[in-house]
Amino acid sequence: MAATPPKIRILVVDDHTLFRRGLTALLQREPQFEVVGDAADAGEAQRRAQALQPDVILLDNHLPGVNGIDALPELIDAAAGARIIMLTVSEDENDLAAALRNGACGYLLKTIEGDALAAAIRRAVRGESVVSEEMTGKLVAAYRGAAAPQAAPVRAPIVPASKLDALSPREREILGGIALGQGNKEIARTLGIAETTVKIHVQHILRKLDVSSRVHAAVIAVEQGLG
Repeated sequence: MAATPPKIRILVVDDHTLFRRGLTALLQREPQFEVVGDAADAGEAQRRAQALQPDVILLDNHLPGVNGIDALPELIDAAAGARIIMLTVSEDENDLAAALRNGACGYLLKTIEGDALAAAIRRAVRGESVVSEEMTGKLVAAYRGAAAPQAAPVRAPIVPASKLDALSPREREILGGIALGQGNKEIARTLGIAETTVKIHVQHILRKLDVSSRVHAAVIAVEQGLG
């Protein structure tokens, strides 16, 4: 019999009590997840992170006193092994860039579906960066320097020309759409193909470029002039 995977221990940080309770109830439906605690502000989050040493911290930005982005360095010091994911309503590219520069491994919008949130948490624990699809274009803008010229939030791995050459013409079209921040549905509509077909092509693109997320793929596309 296969061994049961260890629980992913989660700390929820948000100043709205009802949201914390609702999110906790949602996460607890996943057998692999365990919400070990919650906090309503940055100071409480730091204390709880130090005491609980969670695997993942879901962090809102709009907190009383010190906001979530500014609290990131202290949270990282308090729980060095934790993966911190911003879970926020802010679609501001400056917030996105600042969060990634300050050490967040992801930036998700609160409009995310429960299944997608669970998948993003698992990916973050595996070491991947997770950014809401709607924010990819803004991340690329920040990388280009439009939003944060002083520092690029994500550096793409160096990609040999042979890997880019391995992409089919259709895959290069889809990669260009990713670089523009388009989601699978929008790419499918633009190219006149099924959304499921786009999803399959995206999987092939990530494998051929040897990257783990469409965020890195988008940055590569920008560097190569595809978007």
